[in-house]
Amino acid sequence: MALLEAQHITKRFGGLVAVDGVDFKIEQGAIASIIGPNGAGKTTFFNIMTGIYKPDEGQFIFDGHALSGKRPDQITEIGICRTFQNIRLFHNMTVIENLLVGMHTRLRSTAFGAVLRSGSFKKQEAAATEKARDLLGFVGLKGVGDELAKNLPYGAQRRIEIARALAAEPKLILLDEPTAGMNPSESEAAMSLFRRLRDELGITVLLIEHDMRVVMGISEYITVLHYGQKIAEGDPGAVRKNPQVIEAYLGRQAQEELMNAVRPGTPAPAVGGAA
Repeated sequence: MALLEAQHITKRFGGLVAVDGVDFKIEQGAIASIIGPNGAGKTTFFNIMTGIYKPDEGQFIFDGHALSGKRPDQITEIGICRTFQNIRLFHNMTVIENLLVGMHTRLRSTAFGAVLRSGSFKKQEAAATEKARDLLGFVGLKGVGDELAKNLPYGAQRRIEIARALAAEPKLILLDEPTAGMNPSESEAAMSLFRRLRDELGITVLLIEHDMRVVMGISEYITVLHYGQKIAEGDPGAVRKNPQVIEAYLGRQAQEELMNAVRPGTPAPAVGGAA
C-alpha cells in the first residue's frame, strides 16, 4: 500500500491549469523525484500536498488519511514536512530556535505553563533542545546551535532547513530543489544525507530537483511533469530513455547529456526551477 497517493489532482489559477489530473504514488521507504521544466507544476503539486493550496479536483491520501481541508500544521502533525526552494529560515533567530519552531506540533506544554515556566515546561524545553542538538549533529552541523541562522553559509542553511523538518518527526519529507546553488562536492554530500534520512531514520523522501546527476543518482522512481500533466514515470533508466521526456523536458539536443547524467565526470544539465 502506498504511503502517499495523489488521485487526479488538478489546480487552476484563472485560465491556467497548473496541475492537470495528476495521479501519483510513493511507497513507504522510497526515494523518489518529481522533475520537469519551469512551469511544469512541480512546486504547485507540493503546495497542494502540504495544504498551502486547495485542489480544484482530486485528493491526496497519506497513510490512510485524506488531506483535503487540512491546514498545513495539521498535515505536518500527521507526518509530512517540507523544505522550500527559497530558504525560509528565521534569520534573526538562533539555529536551535529555528529547530524548536519545527517541533511545535510535537510539544505538549500549554501557554500557561510556558508563561509560569513550570517544572514540566522546563523539562520538555530541555529535552527539545537536546534533541535539536542531536539533529544538528545528524545533518553535519554539530556545534552551531547558538549561531544566528543568517550568519551561516548557504549550504549550512539548507541543512538547517532539513534539520528543522526532521524536528517534526515526519514519515515523508518533501525537498524542493535541495541542491540548488551547490557545487558538485556539496551535492554529493547532500545525496549522502538524503540516503541517510531513509536508511537510518526510516523517512520516505520525495524531491523536486533540477540537477540531473542528483536525480539519476539517488532516485528509485521518477515522475515527470510537463505543463501540469504527468508525461512519464518509472525508474531512472526508463525515464532517461523516454522519447517524450527527452523532447518535452530538455529537447532532443540534450539526449546525450541526459543519458550520461550518471556517468562520473560528465557535466549534468541544470534544468527546471520554480514551478
